[in-house]
Amino acid sequence: MRSDEDNLSQVFAALANSTRRAILARLVEGEATVNELAEPFLREPFHMSLPAISQHIKVLERAGLITQGQKAQYRPCTIDVTPLKEISRWTEQYRHIWDTSFDRMDDYINQLKDKEKDNE
Repeated sequence: MRSDEDNLSQVFAALANSTRRAILARLVEGEATVNELAEPFLREPFHMSLPAISQHIKVLERAGLITQGQKAQYRPCTIDVTPLKEISRWTEQYRHIWDTSFDRMDDYINQLKDKEKDNE
């Protein structure tokens, strides 16, 4: 069994590729076959092959981001948001750092605005 850290690494690696993110974005709209997912990438400007798209789908599947079902003669892909929820939980522990940074940036911007008003 893989650890949570290994799962996160695999999910982040899968999401690091723009083609895989585009495939996930399409699956947010609903299930799709491999051919339906591949269609936009087979033409300009991508010119990817169907086997290349299949490899991207396998990476997403190994990361747990998609599942392939079995309906009659085709295997529709669906998105599984569970790994994305895990990423959200992991990043949430750093929210206080971002909030503090944004607060400091707000303070700095306000100081610049005040200084600009004083110079007018």
